[in-house]
Order: sequence, then structure tokens, then C-alpha cells
Amino acid sequence: MAYRAYHALPPEKFSTATGQTTNAVFGFVSMLLTALDAEAPTHIVVAFDRGRPQFRLDQHPGYKAGRAKTPPDFHGQVELIEDVLAALRIPVVGLEAVEADDVLATLARLAEEAGVEARIASGDKDAFQLVRPGVTVLYPRKGMTDLVRMTPEAVEEKCGVTPAQYRGHAALVGEKADNLPGVPGVGPKTAAKWLTTYGDLDGILENADDIKGKAGENLRAHVDDVARNYRLNRLLDDVELPLGIADAVRREPDREALGTLFDQLEFAVLGRRVEAVLGAGEGTDVAAAEVPEPVRVDSGSLRHELDAVRATDWVAVATDAAYVLGQGTVDHLALAAGDRVSLIDLTDLDAPATDALSAFLTDHPRLVAHDAKPQLKALWDAGFTGADVAWDTQLAGYLIEPDKRSHDLGDLASTHLGGALPTAPDDEPGAELAARAWAIAQLRPALADQLDAHGASAIMEQIEVPVLDILARMETRGIAVDRGRLDALGDEFREQADASAQAAYAAIGHEVNLGSPKQLQEVLFDELDMPKTKKTKTGYTTDAAALADLFARTEHPFLHHLLAHRDRTRLSQTVVGLEKTLADDGRIHTTYLQTVAATGRLSSKDPNLQNIPVRTEAGRRIREVFVPGAGADALLTADYSQIEMRIMAHLSGDSSLISAFLAGEDLHAFVGAQVFGVETADVTPEMRAKVKAMSYGLVYGLSAYGLAQQLAIGVDEARGLMDGYFARFGAVRDYLSTVVEEARSRGYTETMDGRRRYLPALQSDRRQMREMAERAALNAPIQGSAADIMKKAMIRVDGAIRKADLTSRALLQVHDEIIVELAPGEHEAVTDIVLREMAGAASLSVPLEVNVGIGSSWQDAAH
Repeated sequence: MAYRAYHALPPEKFSTATGQTTNAVFGFVSMLLTALDAEAPTHIVVAFDRGRPQFRLDQHPGYKAGRAKTPPDFHGQVELIEDVLAALRIPVVGLEAVEADDVLATLARLAEEAGVEARIASGDKDAFQLVRPGVTVLYPRKGMTDLVRMTPEAVEEKCGVTPAQYRGHAALVGEKADNLPGVPGVGPKTAAKWLTTYGDLDGILENADDIKGKAGENLRAHVDDVARNYRLNRLLDDVELPLGIADAVRREPDREALGTLFDQLEFAVLGRRVEAVLGAGEGTDVAAAEVPEPVRVDSGSLRHELDAVRATDWVAVATDAAYVLGQGTVDHLALAAGDRVSLIDLTDLDAPATDALSAFLTDHPRLVAHDAKPQLKALWDAGFTGADVAWDTQLAGYLIEPDKRSHDLGDLASTHLGGALPTAPDDEPGAELAARAWAIAQLRPALADQLDAHGASAIMEQIEVPVLDILARMETRGIAVDRGRLDALGDEFREQADASAQAAYAAIGHEVNLGSPKQLQEVLFDELDMPKTKKTKTGYTTDAAALADLFARTEHPFLHHLLAHRDRTRLSQTVVGLEKTLADDGRIHTTYLQTVAATGRLSSKDPNLQNIPVRTEAGRRIREVFVPGAGADALLTADYSQIEMRIMAHLSGDSSLISAFLAGEDLHAFVGAQVFGVETADVTPEMRAKVKAMSYGLVYGLSAYGLAQQLAIGVDEARGLMDGYFARFGAVRDYLSTVVEEARSRGYTETMDGRRRYLPALQSDRRQMREMAERAALNAPIQGSAADIMKKAMIRVDGAIRKADLTSRALLQVHDEIIVELAPGEHEAVTDIVLREMAGAASLSVPLEVNVGIGSSWQDAAH
């Protein structure tokens, strides 16, 4: 089932940020959850093959010979599956010398003897021989979630024979996957006909002389092969197992271990499915029992209540905010401090009371909320324009466990308060909101203690919370778009996609569905007889990487036009996405996410502006549609030059790299000269591209295999490149080895500003988990430091522009770039501020070089 999952799901779409492929794990666990949900079993066991099926090999040394070599990115995924099963507390059985199917057959017999109905989930048709009343096979029909119930009637309908006859059927037809050739010319229908006529295989062999024609002649010539197949395909049901049926009773999963694993594997969706299928576990509901009765506040009692709350150190705020651009609504607000909770109906406040609450939300220095950004935007829209927070429990949970999938209030309450998030009766309006405020108030000191222990308090207060405010204002402003140009670009991309499709049809002389893998397989590998790509469950792959490689090898015009069609279709879809998110004010308002990337980098959604390609001409044309809005006359873009490599030079202390940066040299040309042993002027574009890929790859823990894949070169050449690099930049080599060992001994990595990422898997005895953590340990300090520097630059630029009382404002942050909307007459002043504040965001042993451009669009401002 794991191997089926690997072939059902594209590896390139299932991998972690550290490069670990997870498609087999995801598919297997998904199938398992589907089966658990549908079947609700009382007992469960998973069987895996271990070693070699010796007794079958003794009889047929060629058993299973000739199978395709296991793909490299499947290696190790079985271990990860077993880790998930251990966290689910599902027993795993794997025995030397026998196969997993033998284990399943024995378990089915034991279940039958114990009076327990058995259901076997297996993609191997050999299991059909086990089907009988009380034993059902759940066979995957399509994908990994459609499991067909193979009862005795279903087996007979599918195969034309009974389960008892299935072994004989398989012996006659043969099993290519097991290298068990059958009788030449005898297919499933002929075998089924013989079995129906003669009852079983023994009856067929006894009457072999009576079977006429070529089929009968072939049968008589291959009797020994059929007998061998029949012996080998019998599933053993008398294997000595390390457990019995009583040991297979379903148990409550280890949710903490499962959560940690899913965080490392980046399985957010599966995490939610686990809770849906298995339940969220038993909560002690400690928090709910401690929530005091909320004080319901009206206009007359508001000032007194605010005075009482103001006297406390920290005040938790929770709202029922619903944010829609420019129309944020907040009807209720709850405050929690000390031993009291206040519930305020904002729709019932008079003007003086509203002013008093607004002043409180503006002036109180220690307000704490959970996921404050959307609530602040809604409060600003509702007239509370000065509302601000000094702490956010969601951000605190993220800083403590940046790899965790979810940092919602319920998860934090469960983890840090020892109980479930309190809920309120439906007939008590506002009570649930008051309970949320109370939970936030209880969480803050618990999380604050952990932040102190993690050395992250300063990051929370000096980086993340100030950035939260800046992001909220950037999202509110949005960035203007030239709608006419955007629509025209969409039309152009669609026309180009259509033209490429027509050219592709002309190249082969007929039309084909260019989005259908099956039809593409027929064209490429049958009609055009092209070299085969990687074999998958549904045929030879037609993914983008495979087609690009195929075009490089064949230069066939059909592939040229097909790839162009896909490229233009993707760009057209990008434009459609932008059109859908264009607001009535003519601006696009992306939403920034602070708690997704474990390294501290920001990401964005609706739309994801960080996904707009920058290195292609088409991508640059998309950036041309982003323009200055009303009251502005230009956009300014500013980004750091090679910031990650500068951090690498600083952290490693490599004198050669530092000297190159201090001298202002082209870094990649300089490195290329060192690695290839030539003068800088003699470094070719190809050399430069290779060392650039390698230099950045080292930051991400890239292996020689990964570098070879990226550069389309041999692994030995890639390893030689890395060896040459380390021979000349020894301090980099020493740093990269030291940072992993330090992380292993301390349990965490750390950025220059002290942002920690705990990596317990560094101590794992599972190679795959350990290597994932090692790649993260290499990457986190450098990428995390770059993220911290960018955030500090945003804070410094925003503060300096405000202090100078300018009207220009930052609109976007994309990767290492800030985009500012410039007001007339402020170009020079803002440029000076941006250069100064970004360059001063960190003190390194090499200069932070900032590039600035100004233009009439995002693209025109490129530098």
C-alpha cells in the first residue's frame, strides 16, 4: 500500500521544506484514516515485508527478480510510516523469511478462531485467496481512498472464480510482478473457464490431456511451472507471530508524538483528519471550570469597569471581529484581567462610552490578544483607529514551537493550561467570547515563562509584535493595479496558450487533450516512440520536469509547444487569481502569515504575491500591472543583495568570502574562480550558475544528489564541485559541520537574534528523520537570520518614515524586498531612509548591500 501511495501521488508535490519526500507517507496514512473511518475496527495490525522470503527463494531463486529498482525518494519513507504507526499506537509486524501477506493470512486465521471478523486492506490480489465468510479484502480500486469490499461474491464477479479457486487461477495465468511466468497464451478468461469446468487446479492437471488446441499443448508443456506457481503463491496461515488478536486492540494514539511527527512532515491537513477520524482526545476542561461569570458592561458602567481593569498589569482582549476589506465589524469585545472578565456590547454604547473604550484600547500599554492582526484591522474599520496590542499568544506559541502545524487558541490551551478551550452554552450570548479572553489571560504568563526560557521574549516584543502592526497596515493599504493592463495581459496569455496548443496539434497532425496524462502518454510513448520517463501507477509520468528532460533529449516540436502551452496556461491562471482578489478600491490586499514558516520568514496568501515569477519575461510583465495609487507618483523597491551568502560569510568567518564582499566583487564569479581554478574574468556563465546553485544549496542543506538533480549533472560531478568548494572555503565547511553538532548537543538552532528552532529529531535513530532535522539545522540559522534582519528593516523604515512625517508608505514585503508607494516630492527623502535603515538593520563582518529602484510600476522600479 505504501508503494501504491508513492506512485499515486507525485513526489514533487509532497516534500518538506528540508527536501524530504513524503508522498508515500501521506498516501498511506490517508488510506489508513479512510479505512479507520469507514470500518471502525476494534483491532488493527499493520504488516511489512522484512528481508527476503527465503522459503520461496529456496524453491525458485528467480522469485520477484527483475522488479524495478526502488526509487531513491521512496527509500526511508517506510520508516517514517512506521514512526507514524508507532505514534498511533498501531502494532507493526514484520518477520524475516516470510512476507507481509503471510502475516496477514495468519492474523485472519487467528481472528476467525477468536470469533472476530477480519478485514484485510491490501493491494495484492494474492489476498483474494483468503476471502471467505468473516474475511473481507479491502482492495484499492482508484487512488488511495476508494477501497472495494472483496467478499466471496465480489471476487467471483471480478475474477470469474471463487476465492478457493483463485490460487489455481493465478498459477495458470502467472504473476509478472513475482517473476512467476504462467502458461503461454492462457489468460484470465481461459483459466477461469478451465476452473469452472474442472473444479480446481488438480482437476485441470488430471484432465490436461483432454484439453485441446494450442492452450492445452502449452499447459502440458508447463505443468511444472504451474505446480511451482501454485506452491509459491499459497499464503502461509501458520506463521509464528509475536502477538495475538488480543494484543491488536485499538488504543488511544500518542497525540503529542503524532503532532510532533506531523509538524516535521508538514502534514497540516492530515493532522485535522486525524482529529476528525479519531477525535480530539479527552480534555480535562480545567480552564472552563475556572472561568468567572462575566460582568456585562453598558455605557453607564463602562468607565468604572475600565478603571478596574486598567489597574491590572496585563489585559486580555477578545473580539467577535469579522473583517471584510474596509468594512470590518466588531459587535462584542471581552476583557479579562486579574479575577474578572468584562463583556461589552459595542452596538449598545453611546458616544462618550465609545470614546472612553477607544482611548483605553489606544493607551493601555499591555494589551494581549490571540491572532491580533485581523481583529486590529476590524477595530480600526469600526472607528477604534488607535487600537494596539503589546503581546499576541498566537505569536508566542509560534516562537516556542515554530514547527508546530497549529497555534490556535484551543491547541495552546490544551498544551499549556492542561485543559480544553472552554465553551459556552448557546443561550448565553457573548459567554464564549468572554471564555476566550479568560483563556488568553491565563495563557500569557505561562507562555511568557516559556518565551523567557527559550530566550525569545525580545523577539516577541521587539520584532514580531511591531511587525504585526506594520503588516496589518500594509494589508489595509494594499497595492494599486492597472486593471486594463491586467485584463489585457490575461487575454494575451490565453491567446498564447491557445496558439501553442494549435502548434502542438500541428506537430502531430491531430488534436489531443493536453491536460490528460493518459492521452499524452499515448502520443509521446506510443505514437512518437519517445524514450520512456519514470514509470508510475498510471503509466509513464508526464510531469513538468519529465517533459522538460524529454524535450532536452529529443527537441521534438510537440514538446516545445506543449511546454509553452503549460507555461502560458499557468501564467493565465496567475492573472485570473489576481483579478479575483482585486478589490473595489482598485487595489490588491494580500494577507501576510507570520506563523507558517518555521524559520521566521513571512508568507502571503489571497493572493500569494511571493509566487509571482521574477526571473522570466512573462513574470516581469505581471509585475508591470502593479502601479502607484491615487496621491502617489511612483513605486520604490529595495532589496538586500545576496543576504544569505553575506550571513554565511559572517557566521562562518571565512576570510575568502569576507574579502570578496568587502572588495565588492561579483561573489559567484569569485567563488567560481576559486572552485574551478581559473581567473575571475575566465569564469563562464555555466561555471557561475553551478557555483551559485551550490552556494545557495549549502544554505539549505543540499546533498550531492540534490545538487546533481538541480543542475542535471552526475552525482560524482556534483560531489566534486562540493569538494572543490570546501577545499577553498574551509571555514564554511567547518561552520556547516559545527552548526549541526551544536544543534544536536543543545537540541536547537539559533539565529543571530536568538530565534530558536528546536529539533528533537536530531537524536532520532531513524535516518530519514535525523537527516531532515540536520538539513533544517543547516538552514534555520541563516534563513532565520535573514528573516529577522528583514523584519527589523521593515520596523526601522516604517518608524523613520513616520518620524519624518512623510506620507509615503510601505505596501509589500516580498522575499528580501520592500515595496514603498512614493508621494510626490518625497522620492529623495524616502530613498535615503530606506538605504540607511535597511543597511543598519544588522551589524555583520560584511556590509549589508541594499539595491533601490524607483519607477512607474513594480517592474519599472526593479534594479
